[in-house]
Amino acid sequence: MMRIDQITLREIRLALKEPFRISSGEIRERRILLLELRDASGAHTWSECVAGEAPNYSPETIDTAWAAITQWIAPRVLGRTIEHPGELYAELEHDFRGHYMAKAGVEMGAWGLAAMLAGEPLSLFIGGTRTEVAVGISLGIQASPDRLIEKAQAALAEGYRKIKIKIERGHDVEWVRAVREAVGPDAHLMADANNAYTIDDADHLAGFDSLGLVMIEQPLAWDDLVRHAELQKRLSTPICLDESITSLERAQDMVTLGSGRIINIKAGRVGGFTSAIAIHDFAQQHRIPVWCGGMFESGIGRAYNVALASLPNFTIPGDVSPSARYWAQDIVSPEWTMTDGMMRVPLEHRGIGVAVDEARIAALTVRTETLRP
Repeated sequence: MMRIDQITLREIRLALKEPFRISSGEIRERRILLLELRDASGAHTWSECVAGEAPNYSPETIDTAWAAITQWIAPRVLGRTIEHPGELYAELEHDFRGHYMAKAGVEMGAWGLAAMLAGEPLSLFIGGTRTEVAVGISLGIQASPDRLIEKAQAALAEGYRKIKIKIERGHDVEWVRAVREAVGPDAHLMADANNAYTIDDADHLAGFDSLGLVMIEQPLAWDDLVRHAELQKRLSTPICLDESITSLERAQDMVTLGSGRIINIKAGRVGGFTSAIAIHDFAQQHRIPVWCGGMFESGIGRAYNVALASLPNFTIPGDVSPSARYWAQDIVSPEWTMTDGMMRVPLEHRGIGVAVDEARIAALTVRTETLRP
């Protein structure tokens, strides 16, 4: 039982250690929306809204999320007595379309707060079974195939269990082929197109079939299922859907249509943990492997990703890279680290499992707003 009596929003800015380029643009700095939720008992926890600065991944941005939380989401949550955080998803969906990332920022925070109040680690509270999770790395589009090879070889040397290679037209099949030839047949490689292609590129994309990839992720439009189904029939490489899967119903449609064989689950993209767990369970029933994607989260968002990835059907290494992969200094302690390609699930502390550096957050904050009933 809990009653959230206060939600504080904070925007912070964190510079990436190096620019990261995908088919839709380059990222040098992350504007990050953090939420601090307080229960009537005085207990509190932190969560993160993963919306970006521009609507190039989803229609949402940090600014639309801020507005949605303050105007529509917080009023539905604040002062309400909640038996279980799973109740919030249906409440936030009723007569309220979209804004999944904004909803997830609050909904996931409620799960973190409930775990804190229950005296349990978040991973166990949601049904996680793993004590550590396998870690993959995402490599942005590089200046040359040689530079991409260097990055891939370095990642394998560090112990990463899967390498995701961002691609776009002109930087795709032959570039990935060069990496495959350099690292050998056993390295787990995948390509991520971020919607850079159309169905007219099917014959070209079939060039990946000879490269032994784990998958090709979201090659066609961000909201498409039908054309992905047509493309999957023409490829032996499994298609993984990311942006297209925003709910359990969309995952069910994917299976019905045959639009893909793997799902990337990002809790922020699907409205929070309740939806993410439902998609995980459905995929497990249908023997569809899933993995946990990343959105350049801070260590707070990473805590929720690691907890989610501890569920049993997350059988493919996720984008849960260590803090030092992206940030010179994170905002949690201890920072997230990796040993032999695995990240430990924090089971010794209740709640999200890491301490939040509130002084550092205060120093990085560029705007804040506190909401009450």
